[in-house]
Amino acid sequence: MSLPEVSMPTAPTVTRTAARALPRRRAARAPLPLLSALLVCAAAGAPAWAQRPCADFSWNVQHERDLFASQPQALPAGSTPASAPSIHADRFYELQLAPQQQVHFVTGPGKVVLSGGDYAGLVKLRVSQPGSYRVSVDAPFWIDMVSDGKMLATQDFQGQRGCRPPRKIVEFVLPANQELWLQFSNQPRTQVHVTVTRSPLPKS
Repeated sequence: MSLPEVSMPTAPTVTRTAARALPRRRAARAPLPLLSALLVCAAAGAPAWAQRPCADFSWNVQHERDLFASQPQALPAGSTPASAPSIHADRFYELQLAPQQQVHFVTGPGKVVLSGGDYAGLVKLRVSQPGSYRVSVDAPFWIDMVSDGKMLATQDFQGQRGCRPPRKIVEFVLPANQELWLQFSNQPRTQVHVTVTRSPLPKS
């Protein structure tokens, strides 16, 4: 008995016209990887500060950022001048605050906007060299510096909304070897992270 013939499928024939069209389609997709590579190179070539969030401070705040990246020392902020702990420059602190109605300030805050749930506290410090110093915090606290019972004027300040850390930096000109009081107020948070640093000297 003879077996029926089985027809084998033949490979599709690629015409010369279709063969010429294939490279064109591959060439049309070629710019996409090239564009991706250019974007990667552009990101790699961007300065480091531009790749970090909250890089819009016009000051050089690298020292403050480095401190905020370290482990903070936890302290309860004072609710009276007698209970206020001492802090030191170039260290990073986490201060536990008290309800503002329970805090007795050295001098009344320069701004009072109580919402019924605000927290406050105070600390004391002393610097060995006079000059401009920065107080940096991670939230929009109201900050006062008191010397000899009087408010020190703010020299300058900067802040970045929605930015932490730090979010707000206030500069004061501090006298040397005097007891100073740093007062925090008008904040719904129970904690504040803070550093005190010497302002960089202006470039000549």
